[in-house]
Amino acid sequence: MKLLLVEDNPQLAHWLASLLREQDFVVDCVADGDAADQLLRQARHDVVLLDLNLPGLSGKGVLRRLRERGDGVPVLILTAADSLDQKVLCLEIGADDYMVKPIEGRELVARIKALVRRQVPGRANDIHCGDLAYDLRTRQFALADAPLALPPRERSLLEALMLQLG
Repeated sequence: MKLLLVEDNPQLAHWLASLLREQDFVVDCVADGDAADQLLRQARHDVVLLDLNLPGLSGKGVLRRLRERGDGVPVLILTAADSLDQKVLCLEIGADDYMVKPIEGRELVARIKALVRRQVPGRANDIHCGDLAYDLRTRQFALADAPLALPPRERSLLEALMLQLG
């Protein structure tokens, strides 16, 4: 799965990117809203992790532009702002989830998987294409019910194809 992490705090961005890469996610990182908007116009991501307080274009501005373009990529807001009004506004303008910092890594990974699962027809944890099966919870493949070991690049490619099944 390919994620876009938009976070202007270098230490937090490094920690989050490392955590997500350990879970075999492919992570693109940018530190400002303008760079995020540009990258979202050029490349496809499975989930966007978006801070609100960014240099240049704000996180809300990035989210608004994304939705105005009709891009339905799931967006999870990661922010220190925990006011109810802020949460409601972000959800109303198109955020799919909202987490307040500090963030616990296991919960973040679980929420990312839940966002991806919502994009899959039938919202099942298992996706099948012929004899090939993909488990969203474990992010593992099986071919004819036998575990399928793949190098990281091939695994990411096959995962992307399975998530776009049909």
